[in-house]
Amino acid sequence: MISVIITAYHEEHSIGKAIQAVLDQKVKNCEILVIAPDDATLQAAKKYRQVKVIQDPGKGKPAALNLAFSQVNRKSAFLILTDGDVFLGKDAIKNLIQHFDPEVGAVSGHPISLSPRKTLLGYASHNFTDWWDWIRKKREKTNQILICSGYLFALRAGIIKKIPEDALSDDAVMSYEVYKKGWKIRYAPDAQVYVKYPTTFSDWLKQKRRSAGGYLQTRKYFKNMPTTRSFWKETQHATLWILWYPRNVREIFYTMLLFALRTALWGAIYLDKIRKKSFSQIWQPVESTK
Repeated sequence: MISVIITAYHEEHSIGKAIQAVLDQKVKNCEILVIAPDDATLQAAKKYRQVKVIQDPGKGKPAALNLAFSQVNRKSAFLILTDGDVFLGKDAIKNLIQHFDPEVGAVSGHPISLSPRKTLLGYASHNFTDWWDWIRKKREKTNQILICSGYLFALRAGIIKKIPEDALSDDAVMSYEVYKKGWKIRYAPDAQVYVKYPTTFSDWLKQKRRSAGGYLQTRKYFKNMPTTRSFWKETQHATLWILWYPRNVREIFYTMLLFALRTALWGAIYLDKIRKKSFSQIWQPVESTK
């Protein structure tokens, strides 16, 4: 059996599409759990009789995931984690599950940006998703730790029962936990999930501060583990990426701007760490992705 967990927050307008995309997968012995703190999202999800609706206390995504983990069917062999403001591509679940063998504990899906590449932030989203596609393929070939995407990843049931509720990057924390316990992590580039990325600089900064900043926070939970993401690691790859990725002069200009923006972003992240900002101070709602 497979349990699909969809975490959501004020996503009453997109949750239906997210649920229907799971139903369209035609997976046998599959349960769908939608977990959200707000009534509007839950009421929209209740229109689908196949869905189990759970109200979480509104303490953030990690707390919602912990509640969902305790509610899944005990017969489930795999958990599929995704969000209420994205939707799965054709056969995404099948393409995830086929990568499991007795040594594999988790499999990452492949986020695809729905944002227009002609704008700066749209280009940034394509740059970001294509960069991670390259990184995950590279790490898989060299048997390094591979960080799963929180937009879509499959987890062998029972490996993780609870994660820290102040985790800024829950996908990184769960990936580290799987790796720490000796399981392999695989990447399924054909398991696609379609994502709308931020359209305002305010939302872009909110999203990146918590996602990128969460990688620094993992050192709090996992001692002596390899660092997978930092300002210095991004800088190591930047020169090659700037030369290879842009398609035209405008995109070269965008890439240079993004390098400056991400430098400023990492400065803000390190400042958050120095100031010891709390989970609630950093985890702010991002509205333009819904």
